[in-house]
Amino acid sequence: MANDASTVFDLVILGGGSGGYAAALRGAQLGLDVALIEKGKVGGTCLHNGCIPTKALLHAGEIADQARESEQFGVKATFEGIDIAAVHKYKDDVIAGLYKGLQGLIASRKITYIEGEGRLSSPTSVDVNGQRVQGRHVLLATGSVPKSLPGLQIDGDRIISSDHALTLDRVPKSAIVLGGGVIGVEFASAWKSFGTDVTVIEGMKHLVPVEDENSSKLLERAFRKRGIKFNLGTFFEKAEYTQDGVKVTLADGKEFEAEVLLVAVGRGPVSQGLGYEEAGVAMDRGYVLVDEYMRTNVPTISAVGDLVPTLQLAHVGFAEGILVAERLAGLKTVPIDYDGVPRVTYCHPEVASVGITEAKAKEIYGADKVVALKYNLAGNGKSKILKTAGEIKLVQVKDGAVVGVHMVGDRMGEQVGEAQLIYNWEALPAEVAQLVHAHPTQNEALGEAHLALAGKPLHSHD
Repeated sequence: MANDASTVFDLVILGGGSGGYAAALRGAQLGLDVALIEKGKVGGTCLHNGCIPTKALLHAGEIADQARESEQFGVKATFEGIDIAAVHKYKDDVIAGLYKGLQGLIASRKITYIEGEGRLSSPTSVDVNGQRVQGRHVLLATGSVPKSLPGLQIDGDRIISSDHALTLDRVPKSAIVLGGGVIGVEFASAWKSFGTDVTVIEGMKHLVPVEDENSSKLLERAFRKRGIKFNLGTFFEKAEYTQDGVKVTLADGKEFEAEVLLVAVGRGPVSQGLGYEEAGVAMDRGYVLVDEYMRTNVPTISAVGDLVPTLQLAHVGFAEGILVAERLAGLKTVPIDYDGVPRVTYCHPEVASVGITEAKAKEIYGADKVVALKYNLAGNGKSKILKTAGEIKLVQVKDGAVVGVHMVGDRMGEQVGEAQLIYNWEALPAEVAQLVHAHPTQNEALGEAHLALAGKPLHSHD
């Protein structure tokens, strides 16, 4: 179909990652004639180089920790080490199964899939494989790649990106992780579980600095207990090779040495040389600028995912892609409330949140209008059984709705679904307190926290 120059698609999508394929699937479901162009594999960063493989490594690390610590549960087990080739096979099998399923979905929806490196050639066309694919509307969804810092050259051997870390053929004896955000702390956590001596370097005052400060402090406490070292509040100066590794120097002169340096300072948009500016698309530092409906300044072009300056999360890409498809199909759409998007960092322990931080709430509503409550997981039976520590922190507008839920502890990512409903439905503490939560579950801790905030604590001190 794409080889037929007379074909004009309703929607041409450049990029088959989370945002692009979500738009393709939803658009086709709504009757749009869709072409999806991807230079690599459909599924993009999340499936092949991000969410899925990193969580597989983290789960393998969790199994290793459980084997080491089994005696505290009365189970005698022997930990003999990490077979990294087998770990990669497990990870790759997970990816392959999901990839095959996604390919089947694309085919079943009658989406025209074109494998090749596309380039925007006009406000209504993309050139790929020597042909021009025409569309009434074009969606840009070309994603992101790992970033580095000026003067810091990633070589893929001693100085690596997250992409290289996912296929490393060995467990490094020691590692420096440059960046204490989501990517950095997840790899630090997995490597520590594998037996690596890890040091995290973060220029801001706390690990996971975009989270509520209480969550950051709880994670730092847990990392200290696990033996994960970190240096906060001083920025990177330079890196140089040693005889058998890398030496990192910070702005204050401190030096750190390790076998490998993982550069985890974030991801930048893939937009250079793709014809965006030539087509008149407004840009800022490589990002495509959009309004709340994901429309660019060019009427026939939209953009989604890591390419635009919103939260770099796969589920945000899904939501943005669906929004664009439904808007183009003529459905009524509602802009995404990005504060209402759940955020999870899958290190050990997990950090999960939805809504705004206490500091942000005070900035918006005034310090005297904000109430915060912390519920310690020590009062939760299932958390005791699992031997996990942490807290659930609620942020409430005085006499009003809960505007922030911040959780630290193992499996807290599985509790963020209800937290999302609490925030997005503007629930009052007393309304959540009326709900009966199953016992014993970790989910019950979320209910108990609201009981306490409503003034009727059960398994916690008032």
